[in-house]
Amino acid sequence: MGARLVVTNAEAGGSDEAAIEAAVAVLRQSGPVTVEASAAADDLDRILAGRSDGLDAVVAIGGDGSLHALVNALYRRGELASTVVGLVPLGTGNDFARGVGLSLEPAVAARQHVNGAERAVDVVVDDRDTVIVNVVHVGIGADAAREARSWKQRLGKLGYVVGAVKAGVRSPGLSLQIQVDREHIAGSGKVIQLAVGNGAYVGGGTELAPGARTSDGLVDVVVSYADAPLARVGYALRLRRGTHAQRDDVIAMRGSSVHVQGDEFWSNADGELSGPYSSASWWVRPAALRMVLPPA
Repeated sequence: MGARLVVTNAEAGGSDEAAIEAAVAVLRQSGPVTVEASAAADDLDRILAGRSDGLDAVVAIGGDGSLHALVNALYRRGELASTVVGLVPLGTGNDFARGVGLSLEPAVAARQHVNGAERAVDVVVDDRDTVIVNVVHVGIGADAAREARSWKQRLGKLGYVVGAVKAGVRSPGLSLQIQVDREHIAGSGKVIQLAVGNGAYVGGGTELAPGARTSDGLVDVVVSYADAPLARVGYALRLRRGTHAQRDDVIAMRGSSVHVQGDEFWSNADGELSGPYSSASWWVRPAALRMVLPPA
């Protein structure tokens, strides 16, 4: 493989810096590598605008948020179809990487990139022209992430646990009308979680959309109506085991488009929070992303 542009997170430090250096060293064994650090969307646009012609790939070293930012920058520039993207996971989440068979050890993932092959990957685009690579979800999971923001600086990773517990108890059920491929989902009661999965995993390995595949041209939709207190506990326990879709108060289906409207909600797309909204739509763009990945 030829030249690569590697994009890292400017805020990486300590052990992350050592892991980045190890991954870059592996990549350099098979060709020249330029490394650029990005701290914001403007940085990414500048980096992409200034990149050399003839690059074989642009490689993100980081988590789901780093891949999300890179793919959206390429999409805004009209360069998604013409750019081959690579990923070397770094950090704690890395749920997209789990789903496509990438090692969570950066140097090993870099070796997988060197030895990998180009594969077509689906993406999801919403009605605000944001690209989702992995999963977007509404309800308890998004509310937990919002709660965790105020605790994370004080408690670190434990802040996510506190956020999840608070959201599980306090997050209100939502009155939502949901359509998949224009077919109304006929659930009963209020929705505590809606997931639209291109990939399967969220939250560092929770299989929120069991069986979702990033190259089947469809999203996996999971809707939970487990709103009563004991039902919420049961749903959480089954979710940890990846068997929540077997509950009677959970509906799971596949489709190529999803529309939701009703009570105001926040959404979590590849770990990025946005909202509040009273409606949203998502569409699959099959094979819109070219990535270097291990064999399927």
